[in-house]
Amino acid sequence: MQIGTRWAVGGEPPQSVPIAMRAAIDDEERTLAELGADTSGWRWTLTWLEGAPVVELDDGTTIRLEGDDALVTRED
Repeated sequence: MQIGTRWAVGGEPPQSVPIAMRAAIDDEERTLAELGADTSGWRWTLTWLEGAPVVELDDGTTIRLEGDDALVTRED
């Protein structure tokens, strides 16, 4: 695993984040805003696992690529 970058919810993801993942991040942030979640202190973390990008939110939500599609998993 390669350590990557962290950025705030609502901030601009690093350029290395693929477009499909950016769309999933935007959708997740929009959902959190609609739910009224206080994400003011939350951060996304980008890491690389076996050459593939993995984005994780502080609440445990994880976004990975599956082919050209983003796969979002949430902790219960």
